[in-house]
Amino acid sequence: MNARPMSADTSIPERWPTRLTELLGIRWPMLLGGMMWLSDARLVAAMVRAGGMGFLTARSSRTDGDFRQALHECRHLSGEQPFGVNLTLSRRGSGNDAMTTRLKIALQEGVRVFETAGLPPTELMPHFREAGAIVIHKCAHVRHALSAQAMGVNAVTLVGMEEGGHPGSNQLPTFLNGALALEQLRIPLALGGGIGHGRQIAAALALGADAVVMGSVFTSALETPAHDAYKQRVVATDAHGTRAVLGSLGDTWRVIDNENARKVAALEQAGARTHAEFGLLISGERTQALAYQAGQHEEGMLSMGPAVDFARAVEPVAKIIQRLQKECMQASTRFQRMLVQ
Repeated sequence: MNARPMSADTSIPERWPTRLTELLGIRWPMLLGGMMWLSDARLVAAMVRAGGMGFLTARSSRTDGDFRQALHECRHLSGEQPFGVNLTLSRRGSGNDAMTTRLKIALQEGVRVFETAGLPPTELMPHFREAGAIVIHKCAHVRHALSAQAMGVNAVTLVGMEEGGHPGSNQLPTFLNGALALEQLRIPLALGGGIGHGRQIAAALALGADAVVMGSVFTSALETPAHDAYKQRVVATDAHGTRAVLGSLGDTWRVIDNENARKVAALEQAGARTHAEFGLLISGERTQALAYQAGQHEEGMLSMGPAVDFARAVEPVAKIIQRLQKECMQASTRFQRMLVQ
């Protein structure tokens, strides 16, 4: 790696230029993906202030007015720095019309960076193009990444089976997925799924990726809008403490292996094959009310990947980023020394 100007801590550069950091105007190739109820204004702004990029989840706001207020709050908390908005298009179709409205509101409020997920953002693309917005589409298959590239998105996020939340039907691990994609992609690539240590960031950059997307490692962050009991449950969970359910419905969901997830797994094993058969057990509103707000961490679908093992304390986002930076630099320096030898 080329020498770069160093900060007061000589092990960490002032910024790490990749195609994505240049595109987004950020210092570090670290993205905080949209985490539904958890990616609120405070958490996203903390990520932005730390030098990365975060995405406020449009679906988390109950009304358009609430969403507009969240945008105002995020702009204030981020110190007027650019931040992103996540627009997830459900494969079940629910709430997708509202995403066009939320996109228009975000554009009115000056947002020009978007993360799209779920269905391809076909109907949203004309609005993005007209506004000159930056679009990063998240997908789980290389063929979907190539389709998004052909559609005209600016970058793609490719996730592996390790991703917490909804990794899709793909059964390939993150780094194999990335290596295959980089043989064909021309646009910038961010890799996500199971990443929570600086060594992995260094490995992703060495592979050819332009950034990483993380979520689980930030679920115990001080700024994450969740009950302390939930955060302590996160800290106590190791890499073996998550499980994937609902794969038989074509809607794989990787979550903390709590009592709620085990009930869902039992229903699935017994033959449940429609979302309605799982009822409130898979309700996002229930998760928000019971787990995130009330701290009842054995209730709800708590999206989480095995990188939760790196979430070992309740600490500020800035401290997490600093640790990731140092770990990344240590791994990169080791590699440099091997090349010199």
